[in-house]
Amino acid sequence: MVEPGLLRGWVLHRRIRPIRHRFTHRISALLLDIDHLAEIDKRLHFFSHNRPNIFSLYDRDHGGRDGRPLRPWIDELLRCEGVDIGDGQVLLFCMPRMLGYVFNPLSIFFCYCEDGALGALIYEVKNTFGEQHCYVVPVHADERLSKALQHERKKTFYVSPFIGMAARYRFRIVIPGNSLKLLIRESDDSGEFMVAALSARQSKLTDAALMLTFLRDPIMTFKVTIAIHWQALRLWVKRAPAYRHVPTPSKAP
Repeated sequence: MVEPGLLRGWVLHRRIRPIRHRFTHRISALLLDIDHLAEIDKRLHFFSHNRPNIFSLYDRDHGGRDGRPLRPWIDELLRCEGVDIGDGQVLLFCMPRMLGYVFNPLSIFFCYCEDGALGALIYEVKNTFGEQHCYVVPVHADERLSKALQHERKKTFYVSPFIGMAARYRFRIVIPGNSLKLLIRESDDSGEFMVAALSARQSKLTDAALMLTFLRDPIMTFKVTIAIHWQALRLWVKRAPAYRHVPTPSKAP
């Protein structure tokens, strides 16, 4: 069993072509067992599930985004991909709401089998148009004991006006324990053109840790949306090529 926790670290984005562009920003996120959110709510004063608090998580922020519990949605999504984890643990990596607001460009579900081996990953991606898509990655039997996984997926979801759809993602992820690391390389027919990386250290999820996080950066979740638009403005000033918005239906059971 992987313990829920608080993760602090950095996110890096680096564009290689057609123009060079780079930025980093701090991140604080939670790793939560979606089957025990009520218990975490009772244990902590500064975190709540489906109700307001300094930090909170609402079921409608993830999954089907309709307020229904996350676990049945996860089980059905995995079933559609031919994956059955039984009653295994499911951990959600995401930024929580802070003072009622959050925007998660990327959340990750770690879906474990009943024997404790990782059975699947779900990359839940959102864009600023209010859309969401899930890339489901089954973990094969010969990979389940590995602490680092590598996989590829064709890009099927519009994220940024400055990135085209004719691309592929290459993921390398270190499974959470004391830390979480993720590297995403995006390429097209001409080769790699962007790299995104996340590196975060995990600590215990306590009221003291949550309050320290809030005092360090009380508008962290607001800054994510501000940063997205600021970087878009910088790219526009640099005359980065723009691509038309292509709506993509949410991947949901």
